Parts: sequence; structure tokens; C-alpha cells
Amino acid sequence: MTAVAGDYVLGTHDAEVQRLGLQHRVWRESMLGAWRRAGIRPGWRVLDVGAGPGHATLDLAELVGPSGEVLAVERSSRFSSVIRDEAERRGLTQVRALEADLMEASPSPGHDLSWCRWVASFAASVPSLVHWIRDSLRPGGVAVFHEYADYASWRFAPARPRLSAFVAEVMASWRAAGGEPDVAPAVIAALREAGFGLRSVRPLIFAARPGEPAWEWPAAFVATNALRLQQLGRVSPEWVEAVGQELRTAEADPASIMLTPLVLEVIAERG
Repeated sequence: MTAVAGDYVLGTHDAEVQRLGLQHRVWRESMLGAWRRAGIRPGWRVLDVGAGPGHATLDLAELVGPSGEVLAVERSSRFSSVIRDEAERRGLTQVRALEADLMEASPSPGHDLSWCRWVASFAASVPSLVHWIRDSLRPGGVAVFHEYADYASWRFAPARPRLSAFVAEVMASWRAAGGEPDVAPAVIAALREAGFGLRSVRPLIFAARPGEPAWEWPAAFVATNALRLQQLGRVSPEWVEAVGQELRTAEADPASIMLTPLVLEVIAERG
């Protein structure tokens, strides 16, 4: 994964791997819809940019089939190993994992499509990321992004002040590490500067109730990353407990509604 200097800001521990699996399941239909709108087909060569532990990589491999190819580019050695092991287990010979930081790696030209989800928020340089993708696509190739546009839109009804403080602290921690949670506008600007034409831009957001998968995804993020913030020395154990207690209170209230952070789906074509 392309990331700010040092460890992936959300960690690569077991709880984070499990959370990423839940996140992928929640967002899978939105992801598949984006790929369909981009025109993916069997035989295509596809990039999974910042592939994490490879959930999307494996879905891409099924879509392009054995005549296609999926190159999963991932900064974390642990995540790269997970991708290789799972592709081998499933017999997906069309999958390759490249352990590399996109701020340093050479482009991989000739691909038909790139997929990039929640990577730009952690990139040291959004223009560099977009230029790497451009140089890795063929002319007419398609770049697909899912990136946050308004992270503070993550809200609760009724209001939950400790959970709102958690959202603010997450945003501050990303910025302190050199990232940007509300990165989608910068991605669009970088695409235009790099000579891409925008095909479509769509907002993606859930209004979730307790017990629904779209609730469980961000709730799992609260559980794992409140502790992560404590490990980073940003918050106290008492703060973590107060956040967790308010989440439990919200989950016990059948009238609770959670609005998830606003994501933009951006589909652009290389000129």
C-alpha cells in the first residue's frame, strides 16, 4: 500500500485484517458496481493499487479469469504474503503480488484498469500516486477510485459526543502522519492535471441501524482504532473506555442511526 512514512497508520495486526474483511463484504456490491460501470471484462490486465490483504484482488481475479492478470501492489510485507498464500490456495495463477511503495516503484505499463480504494488518504503525494497510475495504464485505460470526501459526515442520531470526538481524533491522527481524510477533491484535481477525462463521480454513503452490516463495519473500526490511537500515545485508556461505552449505548438503542463517512466513486479514463 502506498502510505505515509512508517507503519500503515491503521496497523497490520490480526484485528485490522479481520476488520478489513468485514469492510470488504459491506462495500463489495458498491465495488462490483463500479467495476461494471468501468467496463471490466475477461482477459483484462488490472492493477489493485494498495491492495491490503487482497480481498478485492481475489474478486478482480475471478472477473478477468485465467486469461487476464491482476497485479496487486501492496507496501506491507504481511499483506503481500496473505495475497500470495490465498491466491495459491485458490489456484488463481493470474494473480501477482508486488511488495512496493508506489512513491518509489516504477510504473507497470499496459494495464486496462486500476482499482484504488482508501489509498490516497494515506499517500505521501496524491499527484504522484495518480501519475503512477496513469503511467501504468494503456491509453484509454480506466482508473476507478473510492476515496473519502467528507470524513466528518460520520455522525450519529441521536448525537453521540464521544463518538464524534473519536472521528475528529482519527482525522487528526491521519493528518499528523501526513495523510488527508478528505482526499477525494485532490484526487479529482490530480486526475484532471494528469490528462484523465472524468467519466462519472458518484456519492456513496450508508444510513445504518444497529446490527446491520453497514453498522458493524464502522463499529469494528471504532473498537480496533480507539486502541490504536492509545498505542500511538494520542489518547488515554479512560478515553478509549468512554468511547467504547458510548458505542455500546448506541448499539443498544434500536432508534440509533449511523451515517457513514461520505465516499466518492470516481471513474476516469486516461487520455
